[in-house]
Amino acid sequence: MSAFEVVDKRFRRYVLFNAQPERIADGFRWTEGPVWFGDAGCLLFSDIPNNRIMRWIEGVGLSTFRQPSRYANGGTRDREGRLVSCLHGARAVVRTEHDGSLTTLVDRHEGRRLNSPNDVVVKSDGTVWFTDPHYGIAMDYEGEGRTEEELPCRVYRFDPGSGRLDVASDAFACPNGLCFSPDESRLYVAETGRMHDDSVERRIQLFDVEDGTGRLVGARDFYAPEVGAADGFRCDEDGNVWTSAGDGVHCVSPQGELLGRIRLPHAVSNVCFGGHRNSRLFICASSEVHAVYLNRRGAVRP
Repeated sequence: MSAFEVVDKRFRRYVLFNAQPERIADGFRWTEGPVWFGDAGCLLFSDIPNNRIMRWIEGVGLSTFRQPSRYANGGTRDREGRLVSCLHGARAVVRTEHDGSLTTLVDRHEGRRLNSPNDVVVKSDGTVWFTDPHYGIAMDYEGEGRTEEELPCRVYRFDPGSGRLDVASDAFACPNGLCFSPDESRLYVAETGRMHDDSVERRIQLFDVEDGTGRLVGARDFYAPEVGAADGFRCDEDGNVWTSAGDGVHCVSPQGELLGRIRLPHAVSNVCFGGHRNSRLFICASSEVHAVYLNRRGAVRP
């Protein structure tokens, strides 16, 4: 049985029906934050409750990249190819330098500790954008239970050149995953709400990125999965959003239309593009990691 479910006929052009999803790794507690390193031919991903970052190389297998990881969650690469990570335990966004050392980019706003940075993307101008919900300090399972220090859960923009940290948006109960459109004029941000509070609809919101200021404006609802939540997501070269959901991965058009699904047996947390020609989708799904070749490449920054 095919894992691909076609909702709109346009989805057929994006999938390869003779290339079904493959489980490439398992035995974890909760996987997150996949990042592809093409120059090293490896995938890094977080196993948050086990406090480690794992490395997978095709034909070689798994190894531990870093343990303890300070409960690393989302990650990405900057313009110099360095790993940028959100750490629940350190309540910080950090950068792994080329020599393996760690640099803390930001851990405070106006003198107060951040909550628990969750997901991160780097814009082509080098600025670092990240979300700061409370999940990592709301429990010990994926972090270290702490008291919030009155900072709202926000989306931030950090400029490594100047060291300036700005609030990009505070229009969330708890922001989660985020990614830019291919031309970086728009930013998608997941609203997943506070733990044990069902009053907020879990959905992806879409913003315009205001020139000059970097603030997010023109908020509107983009997409909400019928099952589970949109946690992490990435765009392909056509601007389609491939998002996590409770029943797998959903492919959503730039207009917010569901085109199709990749059905998986576990809830998905996050995805990234990588592999040959940037056309393989790596999928963190609960205790497992899957990969599937697509007929589209991940978005390439201008």
